[in-house]
Amino acid sequence: MFDNLSNVNPLVDVLDILFVAVIFYYFYILIKGTRAVQIIQGFGVLLLLLLISYYLKLQTIYWLLHYSLYGMVVALPIVFQPELRRALGFIGRGGGLRQAFERVNREDIFRIIEEIVWASSLLSQTRTGALIVIERETGLREYAETGTKVNGEVSSKLLQSIFIPRSPLHDGAIIVKGTKVVAASCYLPLSENVGSSKGKSYGTRHRAALGLSEQTDAIIIVVSEETGNISIARNGKFTKNLTPENLKKVLLAFYPNHGGEGSSSVRKISVIEGKNRFYGLFKKKSRT
Repeated sequence: MFDNLSNVNPLVDVLDILFVAVIFYYFYILIKGTRAVQIIQGFGVLLLLLLISYYLKLQTIYWLLHYSLYGMVVALPIVFQPELRRALGFIGRGGGLRQAFERVNREDIFRIIEEIVWASSLLSQTRTGALIVIERETGLREYAETGTKVNGEVSSKLLQSIFIPRSPLHDGAIIVKGTKVVAASCYLPLSENVGSSKGKSYGTRHRAALGLSEQTDAIIIVVSEETGNISIARNGKFTKNLTPENLKKVLLAFYPNHGGEGSSSVRKISVIEGKNRFYGLFKKKSRT
């Protein structure tokens, strides 16, 4: 016993515990808000029942649970396929430390976000449904190939023209990569969590946005056709009912190295520009 204690290295043990804690923390972040939480809870209940049946000598129940758990271990990789895919993608991106627009200069980032926000606000006012995907670290080529190639510079006019009702490309999502709209009318995977009570309230457009955000690190902007509300889907979660000003702040916050979340001056400029543009829009409407 004392020989084993002599081999204890406090520094190594602390690092070992910290490393395990970090793994469990990121695992919790990946599964939080997904069906994996309910599956793990169910698995825990079965383990508890197995222990109870073992100590109470309930042979039949113990036998059934014992061999059922073997089958569940084999089925777990299949059941957790979306979460495993997200985890491997997260590791492959270096933990999400790099940013999407690191090769795009600061002025272009502000311009692109301004154009997207302006188009989203106009589409929201007319209650025109829209689905705008901003590619980050995870490549979206397989989804872009399901649509029509555009390869045009991001502009509010282009985005509005794509989502005009009865337009040939309005049905589906557009994918923005860098400064370009690479494709339109793209099909996205529906959410894996459609069985939850929360998922049932979503339409196809919102379920598609949630589904892509569960599998990639993309930022997906959704404009509701029914209510005109603007939402953002990221990491399997929605940020809902955004005003144009808040939408711009949220988008800038994803790129702190380019004057996003930590820049108060950018936030002030965002609010002023947004107000000026909306006042101009309302003046035009009043004149007509």
